[in-house]
Parts: sequence; C-alpha cells; structure tokens
Amino acid sequence: MEEMNRRQFLRYLGAGTAALASLATGIPALAAGESLSGKTADHLFGLENSPRTFKPVFKPIQPSTKDDIVLPEGFTYDVIAVYGDKINENGDTFGFNADFNAFLPIDGSSEHGLLWTNHEYCGELEYYVNGYDTLNADPANNRRTPAQIEKYLYALGGSVTEIKKVNGKWTLVADSQYGRRVTGLTRISLTGPAAGSSAMSGAKQVVGTFANCSGGITLWNTILSCEENYQDVVDDCKLPDASHYGWIVEVDPFDPKSTPKKHTALGRFSHENTAMVLADSGQLVIYMGDDANDQYVYKYVSKGKYNPNAGKNNSRLLEDGTLYVADFSKGKWLALDYERSEKLQTAKDENGQPLFTSQADVLVNCREASKALGGTPMDRPEDVEVHPIDRTIFISMTNNAKHGNFYGQIVRLLEKGNDHAGEEFTFEIFATGGPQSGFAAPDNLAFDSAGNLWVVTDISSGSMNSGIYESFGNNGVFFLPTSGQDKGHVAQFASAPVGAEMTGPWFTPDEKTLFLSVQHPGENLTVYDQPTSHWPKGGKQMPLPGVVAIRGF
Repeated sequence: MEEMNRRQFLRYLGAGTAALASLATGIPALAAGESLSGKTADHLFGLENSPRTFKPVFKPIQPSTKDDIVLPEGFTYDVIAVYGDKINENGDTFGFNADFNAFLPIDGSSEHGLLWTNHEYCGELEYYVNGYDTLNADPANNRRTPAQIEKYLYALGGSVTEIKKVNGKWTLVADSQYGRRVTGLTRISLTGPAAGSSAMSGAKQVVGTFANCSGGITLWNTILSCEENYQDVVDDCKLPDASHYGWIVEVDPFDPKSTPKKHTALGRFSHENTAMVLADSGQLVIYMGDDANDQYVYKYVSKGKYNPNAGKNNSRLLEDGTLYVADFSKGKWLALDYERSEKLQTAKDENGQPLFTSQADVLVNCREASKALGGTPMDRPEDVEVHPIDRTIFISMTNNAKHGNFYGQIVRLLEKGNDHAGEEFTFEIFATGGPQSGFAAPDNLAFDSAGNLWVVTDISSGSMNSGIYESFGNNGVFFLPTSGQDKGHVAQFASAPVGAEMTGPWFTPDEKTLFLSVQHPGENLTVYDQPTSHWPKGGKQMPLPGVVAIRGF
C-alpha cells in the first residue's frame, strides 16, 4: 500500500483525471494464502450446521435523551478508540466518524483480534478535523486549502486496529504491527469490467476511498468497505473524477502492505453494505442496497465457484459475475448485463444519445441502468443481511418522506427454492417502524447466531427529539427475535449520546462482546465552542466519534 506524498497530492488536485493513470504502477493483488485469523463467525454466511441457543437476557431500557450510552442493568461499555488515537508505531491515528465494524480474531481468540472500522464523512463537524468553518461558509464558494483537504481526506476511509481484553476490559494496542489507515489518500487498484475503460477515464488505479458507510466480510477473511455518499466529499475536496468513487473496496487487514481493490463488477452507487452468502451451486452471492430515496436493491452472482482451499485467491470471484437489480412488483432479479439486455442497448438520454455503449458504462451508471431496466425504486434500502438459519434476506428501508414512509420498515426477501443464485423471489414486511413498535428509521442490521435481529436507528440529528420523532428519544439499538413466541417483538437495548447514531454492530465469535460505533455525537450544533454533546470525556470537552465494546452478555 502506498500513500501520496504532498507533492503528488497537489498534482492530484490540480492535474485532472489524465494524471491518475500514471500515479502508480505495478500494484500487487491481495496476498494469496490463508489469514492468521480464525473463523470470524460462520453464522454470518449461513454456514452454521445447527443454530445456537444464544439468548441475551436484559430488561429493555426506555427512550433516553441522555448524553451517554445508556445500557440495561448488568451491561457496561469500554471506549476502544476515538478520533485521533494513535494506532501504530508510525503514528497513524484513528479516523473520524466511525461507522461499520468487523472483528477478525487472532488465532481464533474472541478476546484478541483486529477490528476494521469505517470512517464515513466530516459534515458540519469538519471544523474539528481541519479548522474549516462549514457552519458559516458559503457552500458555493469552496475556500478549503490543500492542507485542509489533505487532513479531510486522511480522516476518512478506514482503520485497522489491534484490540484485546486486558483485566476484563477491551483496550487498544497503540503500537500494533497491524495498525493501519486506508484513507482518501491511499492508492487503490481497480478490477472488473470498468477498470481501464473510457467510463473511468482509462484509470486502472485510483486515489482514495471515503464516504465509507457500512460493509461486510468475505469468506476468506478480508473486508468489503462500501463507499456511499461520495459526491459530497468529491465536491468538498475538489477532486477531479467522481467516477472513481461509489464502489466496494476490498482490504486485507492482516497484510498492512497489501493494496486495496475496488471491484467494479459490483457496481457503482451509494453502497450501504454487503452480505455474502454461498449459493447451493457454489457461486458467491452478494446482496447490496443503495441508500437514497427511490433507489434500488441489488445482488451480485459470481461466474465461478468458491473454493475453500484457494484462500484469498477467491477474491477473483468478485471480478467476474452478473449484477442484478430487484423488481419487487414481479418478484424478479433483472440482469444488469449490456450484452443480454435490449433495454440497456437501446436506452437513450434526453438528447437522444445512447445512455450505455458497454458493460463498463452500465456498471459506472448503475442507477440509470436500473431505471432503464425496470428496477423498483425503494425507500432508502440500507443494510441487507442474510438470516443465519433460514438464509432469507432482511433489508432495512430507513424511510422516504416523499412516499409518506416517515418511520421506515424491515423487509424480508425469500429467494425461490432458497436459491440465492436464482432470478425469482417473494417478499414480506417483517417489521414496521413507528410509535407502536418503539423504533424509527432502521439502519444497520446484525444477526446473532440464534437468528435474533439487532437493529440500529438513523433518525437525523435535525429531526431527533422533535415532532413525530419526539417519543423515540436519541437514536438507539433494538432487539427483534425472528422466531418463537416473541417473534417481531421489539425491545430497546441501548441509547446513543446526543446527536449520535450507534452504527456498525458486530459480535465477537463467542458473542460475549458487541462492538458499536458512536458516530457524529453533537452533530446538530450552531457554535463550535458550545457543542451539544461532550461524549465520551464529559464535562465541557469536545465530542469525539469512536468505537466501544459492550460487555455483559
């Protein structure tokens, strides 16, 4: 992996897209072979031979407006890392606005491992990163200096941290050999049909990853980090080519020198996360949602079959396959395949010009292709997860005010014949948000091994604790059994600090620890020296986004 130096960074900002193809050559693939990691959790891929009996016992909490993480009696949390914490001996620091987490055990341990954490955006808290006053700046007059842009891009992307339990508490290994930052300045290779194409300005390598929202993990213990609302960062940082962002990025957390990959076969849109499952045919299937109003649900089916003996070489399965968009009105998966689709070949823009001339065009412009093909616009399809026991697909639809869907819902999709590589499905509404259920705006989802669903919420900081959202208090974490006598019954497990979301829920393999990010505490502020949150240090301290480990299970 290689970071740009300052001279190269200034070239990047000023030279335009033609310079990108020459920024790096000879970028290696992800290292082959097995990882040091033990099994992360087979239930994440629907591979458990039999369901476990994991059943957390807790007294549900009530909605709260407290500026802290509120948990049931008997549970506590450790702050693992916050923005600015040192993560390796080189002095790299933990990024801003933590989001998705994934724990990879070292030597199979549930008390020692690597934690990957996404860093999504700066927003109105950018002042705490680089001193740029977004509250009073003219949005039409971008006055960020190159130095401010460099700090901005370094704060985003992802962090690899080494963590372990010491005397019963989770701690950060600040001088870890594995500690690593992948940022908006990191050089990244491209794979798949769009790499080197005219739709990507000929680029085979790009600079940076950012807007990293949620993600997923592969069967070979690498991370898939998802680029979501990339356009805001492109505009803020004056970057030359937006087509280089909006992809899924694969990172090997156990090899600090490896170069990440953006897999163009998985499509370009506002990715929320990935959920990988192995079809009965042996093909890999990845489910994805596009987190925006009236956007689509996707899945990718690899051409080749997974080989458990091939280790990280299975990454090649993400380079060649078929991307589908869901048509909920007919229960069909529609192939976003230029060669097979007359609709894509004949689609025209408003000037009568062809919208697509190749598969690369289709992948770079997934939203336009999905609309042309007849995909169903949905209400902000965010996290998608595979049930560990029955292997059905759960999708959080956060909300869509344009459709009068203010509280959101969770959709359960059932593949015909339980064939994840197939092209037909049915669906049902599993749970609906609202005062009657106690939650609103479902966002990230996570399953435990017994098939219980854990849901975090994303009520915007501008709407929180007011109007129709007043009864919900701060954003929270909710527990929903998917079977048994309590099926669909919602219980609140946690409440976030003021202005924050709790994001990226992830259990250790022994399910005794739940990792969560605290993103953008104090976001809805009007004066920088008077923040609305002081988490985690309290007093009059500035708020710091970070990651916590919840104990007590």
